[in-house]
Amino acid sequence: MAVTVTDCDKMIAASKKAGKMLSIGYRLHFDPYNLEMVRLGKEKVYGEIKKMTAAFSFVAQKGIWRLDKKMAGGGPLMDLGVYCMQGMMYTTGMEPVAITAQSPPVTDTEKFIGVEETLSFQMEMPNGLIAECRTSYSENANFLRAEAERGFFELQPAYNYSGLRGKTTDGIIEYPRLSQQAKQMDGFALSIKNNQPSIVPGEMGRRDVKIIEAIYEAMRTGKRVGIK
Repeated sequence: MAVTVTDCDKMIAASKKAGKMLSIGYRLHFDPYNLEMVRLGKEKVYGEIKKMTAAFSFVAQKGIWRLDKKMAGGGPLMDLGVYCMQGMMYTTGMEPVAITAQSPPVTDTEKFIGVEETLSFQMEMPNGLIAECRTSYSENANFLRAEAERGFFELQPAYNYSGLRGKTTDGIIEYPRLSQQAKQMDGFALSIKNNQPSIVPGEMGRRDVKIIEAIYEAMRTGKRVGIK
């Protein structure tokens, strides 16, 4: 949504002052594959989730805008890690109470100036579950996986605009192809038409930027960072 929580607050305040709705571009909240992960987690189809892992990474080319902190706001966490972070929350139905994070030394100091190359972070959920995430500009990964008491469910790839694939202990998750962006725009149009809040409001975006700030703090300090 923004680079800082302060900027998020300004955006939310501006939308309210103007009497307009604000919706964040979280297209996966309208994607059937990711919605199935939500259902499987919410309904506890395979029991309580005992382990969650996610990763989203690609190999970034030197010189692209994503490696410029002034333009991107950060490294792969801001660009890709937010998908993992969101996946953990909408699959479990919980928000983290604390964060730990680790970032190894960069392998190319000329390519990665001011932004992290790779970042692993752990989201401590209220029930004690530790959701493990990894994001990088030097690796290739794209998955969201939950392991529960009586089975597993996962998407791989999980975050693309199309071509998603899923499976569970009982078989394949499969849906017809569609435009996630079209579904997202339809959802926002219906929110306006029916005068109902967006399912991905500014407050959700603010929450996520707050968590991102906590992850970066944990990365810098090496300490567990609580989230109020």
